[in-house]
Amino acid sequence: MVQKRILVIEDEPDVSKLIAVRLKQADYEVLVAYDGQDGLTKAREEKPDLILLDLMLPKMDGHKVCRILKFDQKYKKIPIIILTARGQEKDRELALEAGADAYITKPYAHEVILEKIKELLKQ
Repeated sequence: MVQKRILVIEDEPDVSKLIAVRLKQADYEVLVAYDGQDGLTKAREEKPDLILLDLMLPKMDGHKVCRILKFDQKYKKIPIIILTARGQEKDRELALEAGADAYITKPYAHEVILEKIKELLKQ
């Protein structure tokens, strides 16, 4: 079976490292970006199978990254899971309007993320 590639766009190095380790343990290939602009560039260049996206990012926020990708015919089918500390309903609505496929608030159990990834990748 071909390994699925997941792009993690998260500006906190410790958080992105922890997520990457868990994803690798679950047999995913992991790409990491630490700001919104780099994340958008990597998404376009690498065309990952799924994106885990923080909202509060330097250079470009997660809402904008999500909207740009989801409204582009080349990338709109890539599932995007928002992982954020922002738990207000307004933030959730904005993310879903931008095209996010799922919204998970921090703190979260890694099992929840893995289940949502499997669901969105139809594994």
